[in-house]
Amino acid sequence: MVRGWTLPVVFLACGIASAFRQTAQGSPGGAVTLFLVFLLAAVLLSPLVFPRSIGAAEARRRSEADGRPIVYWRPGCRYCLRLRLRLARDARRLHWVNIWQDPEGAAAVRAATGGDETVPTVVVAGDPHVNPDPEWVRRQLP
Repeated sequence: MVRGWTLPVVFLACGIASAFRQTAQGSPGGAVTLFLVFLLAAVLLSPLVFPRSIGAAEARRRSEADGRPIVYWRPGCRYCLRLRLRLARDARRLHWVNIWQDPEGAAAVRAATGGDETVPTVVVAGDPHVNPDPEWVRRQLP
């Protein structure tokens, strides 16, 4: 869990430090702008942007029951963020598994990708697809 928050916390700390520096140099407007940019980056790289993750076993069970794809992801992955943002509301219709929280999910990704933890890996009807086009994923939704 801590690993998923490391990058956002670093961005937030850099934003605070940059804002203090801009304020010390007499530029409060620049301080606010820099802080907001770093805050936005921290939020986008945090687990908060993604739907609540579930375990790999639960995701497989649910996927078999409802036919929805499973997305294996990790915080800080820009390709995962791209998929999440491009899917917009439809992202809630998938089953999301954070491979940093679920060792079984990480093992499933390694098995699907030949030993790498390449994410996002989307599993549709048992077939894994590494970093698929978000529009393709949307078409796979029941």
